[in-house]
This record gives sequence, C-alpha cells and structure tokens, in this order.
Amino acid sequence: MTEYTPPKVWTWDKESGGRFASINRPIAGATHEKELPVGKHPLQLYSLATPNGVKVTIMLEELLAAGHEGAEYDAWLIRINDGDQFGSGFVAVNPNSKIPALVDRSGDTPVRVFESGAILTHLAEKFGAFLPTDPAARAECFSWLFWQMGAAPYLGGGFGHFYAYAPAKFEYPIDRFAMEVKRQLDVLDRQLAERRFITGEDYTIADMAIWPWYGGLAKGWLYEAGEFLQVHEYRNVVRWADEIYARPAVKRGRMVNRAFGDPASQLHERHDASDFDTKTQDKIATAAG
Repeated sequence: MTEYTPPKVWTWDKESGGRFASINRPIAGATHEKELPVGKHPLQLYSLATPNGVKVTIMLEELLAAGHEGAEYDAWLIRINDGDQFGSGFVAVNPNSKIPALVDRSGDTPVRVFESGAILTHLAEKFGAFLPTDPAARAECFSWLFWQMGAAPYLGGGFGHFYAYAPAKFEYPIDRFAMEVKRQLDVLDRQLAERRFITGEDYTIADMAIWPWYGGLAKGWLYEAGEFLQVHEYRNVVRWADEIYARPAVKRGRMVNRAFGDPASQLHERHDASDFDTKTQDKIATAAG
C-alpha cells in the first residue's frame, strides 16, 4: 500500500471511487427540483431495499400481519445511484439525503421521520407493537436498537466498502474492519445463546433493525462475505437469522423497493397488498428490465 500523507487542508478534487462514488459529496442540500409522489395511504415511505430500508418495510409488513390496518403504506422507490435522494422533495423530508424517509400523514399535520431507527420507534409507539412496555425490557430493546445504529457503519461503510466496493483492495482496512465485524458477530452470538430473539422471547424492533445487516451476513446475502468471515461459526446468529427469515412478513418486506438481484425478488413499489401477487410482481420486474 502506498503511504499517504494528508495535506494540511483537505480539498474535494476527485470522486471517492468505488461502486457508490456518485452518491458521496462533502456538501448537503438538493441538487435539483423534484417533488415526491404521494399515494393513497397515511404512511408514505421513500426508500430502497438496502439493509436500512428493509428494516422499515419489514416493520410495516409485520404491523399489517398483526392486524394494524392503519399501517397500510405506499412505498416509493428512491434510486440512490440516480441521485433521487438529492431531489428537493426528498431533502425536505430528510436533510441528510439518506434512505429511508417516512411521511406520516395520518394526523392534521404531516410528520416527517428520517433515520431508520427513528422510523421504527415512531411506528412501534404509534401502533403499540414490537416495543416492550415494561421499563427494563423497553430499555433493553432500545439499547440493542442503538447498538445496531452505531455498529452498522463498521459493517457497511467500513468492512463492506473496503471488502466489496472500493476501487482497490488493501489488507489493512479490510483486516481492521473484518476484526470489528467478527467481534460484533460474537457479541450477537453470545446474546442469542440463551435467547430466542435479541432481547428475549419477544420479537421486537431490535430484531427488525439488526436482522437486515447481520442476518444478511448469516444468510450469505451481504457482500458474499460469509466464507471470508466464517459466519457459520456463529451458530446462534445463524439460527436466529433463519427463524426470522421464515416469517412471511419478513419475506415480503425484503422485496419492497428492491431494484436489484433476482427479478423474482423485486417489488419496486408497493401500494397495496395485492402488489405481491405474482402477476403484478412480474409486470413490475419486466417493466424495469
């Protein structure tokens, strides 16, 4: 690796490189005028089926499966490689220009919610679901939710970037972040050794937040790094990941706003439960392709 000496003052004179170079810049704000579409349901989601986006679509599908009719939603596809997140409408909902973003129009005044953990909490409190009411259990759930929010950058922007997306691969950053990801897997594996779900016997928003990232690793979907990280050794994590994936709402949630991978796994937009029907799904995938 060529040694790098940082200049006295950093300047942005080139792209960061890698697969997602076009989405990174050192300034905030909109790059173009574009209003967001609004559908017929109280909840309007603007997202993409990355792990952070999948957290929310799983939550919404689980709420509907549990009988919460008010959780019906429209899910609009935000193509981050095309810069949709920098449109004026999206920036008005999320000044940070990251997916997912939610607008709750169920009250007199629309409420914007951004950051996936905040959206999960908003929905859990709104519907009184998937969040314990006992103070100790509630604190435990929030602790693991925020653990995920703090840990994911090591898995995503750290390990994922240098292992899978960087324009060149170097041993030091890959080793550094691989070590941290394996430590995090060990944290989860120990937590799940005597618990069915992350916080105990109850399935909560902590599981919904953690599963798309670390469950994705366990299932072999994320970065195709399972063998490299020897994920099969974390048997409790694998068992937990498999149990959650068996839930029909999770399978549906993982499809929503997916615009990559197997066309059969993609549902670019979701406006009604019938959108999961095979014919509708095939039409959407064919239209994209």
